[in-house]
Amino acid sequence: MSPSLLGGLTKSLAMTVLSEVGDKTFFAAAILAMRHPRKLVLAGCLSALTVMTALSASLGWVAPNLISRKWTHHITTLLFFVFGIWSLWEGFKEDGESEDLAEMEAKLDADFKSNKGESKNKSKATDDKKKQKRPFLMQFFSPIFIKAFSITFFGEWGDKSQIATIGLAADENPFGVVIGGVIAQALCTTAAVMGGKSLASQISEKMVELSSGVLFLLFGIMSLLSGPEGQL
Repeated sequence: MSPSLLGGLTKSLAMTVLSEVGDKTFFAAAILAMRHPRKLVLAGCLSALTVMTALSASLGWVAPNLISRKWTHHITTLLFFVFGIWSLWEGFKEDGESEDLAEMEAKLDADFKSNKGESKNKSKATDDKKKQKRPFLMQFFSPIFIKAFSITFFGEWGDKSQIATIGLAADENPFGVVIGGVIAQALCTTAAVMGGKSLASQISEKMVELSSGVLFLLFGIMSLLSGPEGQL
């Protein structure tokens, strides 16, 4: 029995929302939106997350063609349990303070001040030369867009949510996983950009980690009961 589109969509939607809310890239989008035009930040972050989701789902779709579906199913089930226990452990260790928010804010503050200092020392002639020698991508995209895209893309690379998406796409309908993931990313990123730091500071990382841990364990149990053929 082939995996259903709706099943992949709903699992991906729920998993991505709980994985991304309170994530470093969520905080990065909120802080960037405070200092740069929101439209550019939102476009850059969403583009990166969409590319990452599609890439991860593609890797998951290819996996059953390289090894048997039985083994990909067992690996995915194991990943769900591992990530569930990992998230619960992280949640119980949290002391209630948003360490990721403070860390990301400090990093972007240092970068912002550095760029601001450099821009003050530049002469108009130097700026004109810079524009002429601007990298190929910069000629078509705003530097702010590139910055938001790169911070988000490399921040997500190797993240727990990316690996979980690969595993989910290997066991569920990959198109459903992509659609659900993109919808969830759009909701989370839009909330981060529109809400800014005021919203980000209200999020309890402890509750997010505990909730995502429970969800991962639930997915693991469902996967264990359904078997490689997807039947309960």
